[in-house]
Amino acid sequence: MNYLQELWAALDFGSLRDILLRLASVFLCLTTHETCHGLAAYALGDPTAKRMHRLSLNPLRHIDWMGLLMMVTLGFGWAKPVPVDPRYFRKPKQGMALTALAGPVSNFLLALVLLVGARIMVDHAAYSALNQGILDFLVSTAVLSIGLGLFNLVPIPPLDGAKVLFSLLPDRMYDTMLRYERIGMFVLWGLVLLDVGSGALNSAIAWVFRIFCRIIGLS
Repeated sequence: MNYLQELWAALDFGSLRDILLRLASVFLCLTTHETCHGLAAYALGDPTAKRMHRLSLNPLRHIDWMGLLMMVTLGFGWAKPVPVDPRYFRKPKQGMALTALAGPVSNFLLALVLLVGARIMVDHAAYSALNQGILDFLVSTAVLSIGLGLFNLVPIPPLDGAKVLFSLLPDRMYDTMLRYERIGMFVLWGLVLLDVGSGALNSAIAWVFRIFCRIIGLS
């Protein structure tokens, strides 16, 4: 019994709480991102995501567990890609570009909503440890959502920015780039492991965060 009491006393519940809040932030950002991919594809005529039950805010339908672990620990991860069949689109290249853009745009909108919540907390909620925790969660999740949106705009496959860039290419070159899309994942992993571009990305996140704060009047 003494051993169990000592073990309980040694547990760092502050760190456990931080991990759970981080998980909640990642779930919210990734689920919003992937669901909006599916919604955009569905609006453009592709029912694939709907048939596979991916038009859902249930994070378990979108989470890749290895990608989740990487995102929580390293800040870089992934979710299960939403299945998209461009044959349903009237204009396949443009449809793929719009579907790809829906993910990052949803993250920016989510960040704005979270910061509006933070502004309401600052203006109307009395200070307490609980309210400060809620405020910290709203702001940190907004930063994470901005980061996810910006990261996915990097024009390296399989990120969304590459799909947008590819849509501007001639058809023959577009088909060629799609065939070699998997190579981009290795390039991306190499850049992340070598920490290439992280400074520029962090600066971009801070810049967008400041703009969003000005938009909603959160100083």
